[in-house]
Amino acid sequence: MQQSKWPWSQLQRQWLSSILSLVESPTLVCQHFEVTVHGEIDPVTGMVMNLTDLKKHMEEAIMKPLDHKNLDLDVPYFTDTVSTTENVAVYIWENLQKLLPVGVLYKVKVYETDNNSVVYKGQ
Repeated sequence: MQQSKWPWSQLQRQWLSSILSLVESPTLVCQHFEVTVHGEIDPVTGMVMNLTDLKKHMEEAIMKPLDHKNLDLDVPYFTDTVSTTENVAVYIWENLQKLLPVGVLYKVKVYETDNNSVVYKGQ
């Protein structure tokens, strides 16, 4: 199986990077995150996954429930779970896993600051 973190062109990588950023919010623990997918590269499309589909899934699994929300008050998951950066990464992973094809999600990276981040690979 051929695997690639970025099976897309430079322009697609720049576009993907831009859609992966949360709007700055004083109530959100993190301000930026990255999602990495991997798997077989489709010989017809040249992609592991269509970016339009990935963007839709990210909107549903991440942006709608988290963007401009107070995690502790507005997100039911964090009622009984401490809203640390580590737990935000787990939350993102679990939500995306429900929407993406099996085995495609490789890594979620959540930045708390420019120098502090958490990587979660579903383990």
